[in-house]
Amino acid sequence: MQALKRIGIDTYMLLLVGMVLLGVFLPARGMAAEALRGATFWAVTLLFFLYGAKLDAASVRAGLLNLRLQGLTFGATYALFPVLGIALAALFGGVLGPELTLGLLFLAVLPSTVQSSIAFTSIAGGNVPAAICAASLSNLVGVVLTPLLVTHLLHHDGGGASLDAIQKIAVQILLPFVAGQLLRRWIGGFVQRHRLLTMAVDRGSILLIVYSAFGAGTVAGIWSAIPLPGLVLCFLVTALLLALVMGAMIGAGRLFRLPPQDRAVLFFCGSTKSLASGLPIATAIFPAAAVGAIVLPVMVYHMTQLLVCSAIAQRLARNPRA
Repeated sequence: MQALKRIGIDTYMLLLVGMVLLGVFLPARGMAAEALRGATFWAVTLLFFLYGAKLDAASVRAGLLNLRLQGLTFGATYALFPVLGIALAALFGGVLGPELTLGLLFLAVLPSTVQSSIAFTSIAGGNVPAAICAASLSNLVGVVLTPLLVTHLLHHDGGGASLDAIQKIAVQILLPFVAGQLLRRWIGGFVQRHRLLTMAVDRGSILLIVYSAFGAGTVAGIWSAIPLPGLVLCFLVTALLLALVMGAMIGAGRLFRLPPQDRAVLFFCGSTKSLASGLPIATAIFPAAAVGAIVLPVMVYHMTQLLVCSAIAQRLARNPRA
């Protein structure tokens, strides 16, 4: 296990892989599937409530003053990523197939990670308050912007997200977050002191979503519909997307002469995508049977970014000039 940790693989990543395998080979069916969907819904609701209770408004205000950094990070998440996603979808969509291509486009319009990008920025000695602001703003905007962008992309293919899907996002994600913010004065201290609770809800909800999504795909027979070349190409294309964005973040940091602490924020917040926000949005927008295949690029990207960012953050911690 120590050898795995040295290359960035921890227990949580192994659990994620385990949930994928469990969903593929032993999916929930019938009443068990209904109970799983209910548990997943309330776990995600609680997750975003805790997000709202944890968010420090003072840190957000301080981070917002760094307009150049925030603008670059926001532009990377919602402008550069979609452009690259559309280009890669056009190049490889014929081999990936419709579900994985849609998943690639969905990945491209997701918000940045919260915990991971802030943690990596901290490890690398970066500007943590600015990272908190960038990641939080990205996710706040993403609750509304990501479904709209997905709806726009689907509209060109003759589809679209329903009003019920948007309402589900509001009830499951936005309203709990707002409630957490409103109650932060009374419960914020408790949430900050009990970080193990929030971590358990955070990671536990993601594990439930992963199992539910991949299990629904198995029950619907979606995996047999995806050819092996498409699955292999999915791994390669998501790795290429990560490399392109990370290279762009390094170049932008140098071009705009950002200080090293802000370059770390741009790199980790601008190149990562949120699994925690992406999976709930996917379950609200897409049919349950198709969610597993659509979120596969998100899963692959998430695991790859954790490995790469962990290695880079640890290298920067040992040698800041790197």
